[in-house]
Amino acid sequence: MSRRIALSIAAGVVVLGGAGAFALAYAGDQPPAFAHSTARYTAPGSGRNGSFTFSTEVTASSGVKSLKVLAWPEKSEFAKKPPTAKDMAGVESAACEPAEGDTARCVYKAVVSAADAASSPRGAWHIAVLATAEDGSTTLDTKAAGFTIG
Repeated sequence: MSRRIALSIAAGVVVLGGAGAFALAYAGDQPPAFAHSTARYTAPGSGRNGSFTFSTEVTASSGVKSLKVLAWPEKSEFAKKPPTAKDMAGVESAACEPAEGDTARCVYKAVVSAADAASSPRGAWHIAVLATAEDGSTTLDTKAAGFTIG
Protein backbone atom coordinates (compact mmCIF):
# COMPACT_ATOMS: atom_id res chain seq x y z
CA MET A 1 0.00 0.00 0.00
CA SER A 2 1.41 3.37 -0.91
CA ARG A 3 2.10 5.99 1.70
CA ARG A 4 -0.49 8.35 0.13
CA ILE A 5 -3.28 5.75 0.46
CA ALA A 6 -2.25 4.92 4.03
CA LEU A 7 -2.37 8.62 4.98
CA SER A 8 -5.78 9.04 3.31
CA ILE A 9 -7.16 6.08 5.23
CA ALA A 10 -5.70 7.36 8.51
CA ALA A 11 -7.19 10.82 7.92
CA GLY A 12 -10.57 9.25 7.13
CA VAL A 13 -10.50 7.24 10.35
CA VAL A 14 -9.70 10.38 12.37
CA VAL A 15 -12.54 12.36 10.70
CA LEU A 16 -15.08 9.55 11.13
CA GLY A 17 -13.97 8.92 14.71
CA GLY A 18 -14.36 12.61 15.54
CA ALA A 19 -17.81 12.72 13.95
CA GLY A 20 -18.85 9.63 15.89
CA ALA A 21 -17.61 11.10 19.18
CA PHE A 22 -19.51 14.33 18.43
CA ALA A 23 -22.69 12.36 17.69
CA LEU A 24 -22.38 10.43 20.95
CA ALA A 25 -21.71 13.60 22.93
CA TYR A 26 -24.69 15.32 21.31
CA ALA A 27 -26.96 12.34 21.98
CA GLY A 28 -25.90 12.40 25.63
CA ASP A 29 -27.17 15.96 26.05
CA GLN A 30 -30.73 15.41 24.84
CA PRO A 31 -33.52 16.85 27.07
CA PRO A 32 -36.40 14.60 28.16
CA ALA A 33 -38.86 13.56 25.44
CA PHE A 34 -42.42 12.22 25.75
CA ALA A 35 -44.11 9.36 23.88
CA HIS A 36 -47.45 7.56 24.09
CA SER A 37 -49.12 10.11 26.41
CA THR A 38 -52.73 9.32 27.33
CA ALA A 39 -55.29 10.71 29.75
CA ARG A 40 -58.41 8.99 31.03
CA TYR A 41 -61.19 10.54 33.09
CA THR A 42 -63.96 8.47 34.65
CA ALA A 43 -66.79 10.42 36.26
CA PRO A 44 -68.01 9.44 39.71
CA GLY A 45 -71.14 7.28 39.73
CA SER A 46 -73.79 6.39 42.25
CA GLY A 47 -71.94 5.57 45.43
CA ARG A 48 -68.47 5.39 43.87
CA ASN A 49 -65.63 7.78 43.19
CA GLY A 50 -64.35 8.52 39.73
CA SER A 51 -60.74 8.67 38.63
CA PHE A 52 -58.25 10.51 36.51
CA THR A 53 -55.19 8.73 35.08
CA PHE A 54 -52.38 10.12 32.95
CA SER A 55 -49.61 7.94 31.57
CA THR A 56 -46.60 8.60 29.36
CA GLU A 57 -43.15 7.32 28.51
CA VAL A 58 -40.28 9.71 29.19
CA THR A 59 -36.86 9.24 27.62
CA ALA A 60 -33.85 11.13 28.95
CA SER A 61 -30.26 10.16 28.21
CA SER A 62 -29.18 10.86 31.82
CA GLY A 63 -32.26 9.18 33.32
CA VAL A 64 -35.64 10.49 34.46
CA LYS A 65 -35.65 12.28 37.81
CA SER A 66 -39.30 13.42 38.00
CA LEU A 67 -42.50 14.12 36.10
CA LYS A 68 -44.94 16.79 37.31
CA VAL A 69 -48.55 16.62 36.10
CA LEU A 70 -51.20 19.37 35.98
CA ALA A 71 -54.71 19.02 34.54
CA TRP A 72 -56.16 22.39 33.50
CA PRO A 73 -59.51 23.36 31.97
CA GLU A 74 -59.47 24.90 28.51
CA LYS A 75 -61.55 27.79 29.83
CA SER A 76 -59.05 29.01 32.41
CA GLU A 77 -56.24 31.54 32.77
CA PHE A 78 -53.88 28.98 31.22
CA ALA A 79 -55.75 29.25 27.90
CA LYS A 80 -54.28 32.75 27.42
CA LYS A 81 -50.94 32.08 29.09
CA PRO A 82 -50.00 28.37 29.21
CA PRO A 83 -48.46 26.92 32.39
CA THR A 84 -44.76 27.61 32.88
CA ALA A 85 -42.08 25.52 34.57
CA LYS A 86 -42.52 27.83 37.59
CA ASP A 87 -46.27 27.06 37.68
CA MET A 88 -45.45 23.35 37.59
CA ALA A 89 -43.03 23.45 40.54
CA GLY A 90 -45.73 22.94 43.16
CA VAL A 91 -47.91 20.36 41.44
CA GLU A 92 -48.05 16.63 42.12
CA SER A 93 -45.61 14.11 40.65
CA ALA A 94 -46.31 10.96 38.70
CA ALA A 95 -44.84 7.62 39.73
CA CYS A 96 -42.09 6.65 37.27
CA GLU A 97 -40.62 3.17 36.83
CA PRO A 98 -37.63 2.28 34.63
CA ALA A 99 -38.70 0.72 31.33
CA GLU A 100 -36.11 0.08 28.64
CA GLY A 101 -32.78 1.86 28.21
CA ASP A 102 -33.14 5.56 29.05
CA THR A 103 -36.95 5.38 29.16
CA ALA A 104 -39.28 5.44 32.17
CA ARG A 105 -43.02 4.74 32.24
CA CYS A 106 -44.78 7.34 34.35
CA VAL A 107 -48.33 7.15 35.68
CA TYR A 108 -50.31 9.71 37.65
CA LYS A 109 -53.58 8.66 39.31
CA ALA A 110 -56.09 10.72 41.25
CA VAL A 111 -59.41 9.93 42.86
CA VAL A 112 -62.28 12.19 41.71
CA SER A 113 -65.03 12.60 44.30
CA ALA A 114 -68.58 13.64 43.43
CA ALA A 115 -67.87 17.05 45.01
CA ASP A 116 -64.70 17.44 42.91
CA ALA A 117 -66.59 16.59 39.74
CA ALA A 118 -69.48 18.93 40.57
CA SER A 119 -67.12 21.89 41.10
CA SER A 120 -65.01 21.23 37.99
CA PRO A 121 -65.64 23.20 34.80
CA ARG A 122 -67.34 21.23 32.04
CA GLY A 123 -65.65 20.85 28.65
CA ALA A 124 -62.17 20.21 27.37
CA TRP A 125 -59.20 19.83 29.72
CA HIS A 126 -55.50 19.64 28.92
CA ILE A 127 -52.61 17.94 30.69
CA ALA A 128 -49.39 19.88 31.23
CA VAL A 129 -46.30 17.86 32.13
CA LEU A 130 -42.81 18.89 33.20
CA ALA A 131 -40.13 16.22 32.97
CA THR A 132 -36.80 16.67 34.73
CA ALA A 133 -33.81 14.54 33.82
CA GLU A 134 -31.10 13.46 36.25
CA ASP A 135 -28.74 16.01 34.64
CA GLY A 136 -31.21 18.83 35.43
CA SER A 137 -32.48 19.39 31.89
CA THR A 138 -36.26 19.83 31.60
CA THR A 139 -39.01 19.60 29.01
CA LEU A 140 -42.43 21.22 29.41
CA ASP A 141 -45.40 20.14 27.29
CA THR A 142 -48.50 22.20 28.11
CA LYS A 143 -50.83 20.01 26.05
CA ALA A 144 -49.40 16.50 26.38
CA ALA A 145 -52.89 14.96 26.38
CA GLY A 146 -56.48 15.90 26.97
CA PHE A 147 -59.88 14.72 28.13
CA THR A 148 -63.43 16.04 28.42
CA ILE A 149 -65.67 16.45 31.44
CA GLY A 150 -69.28 16.21 30.29
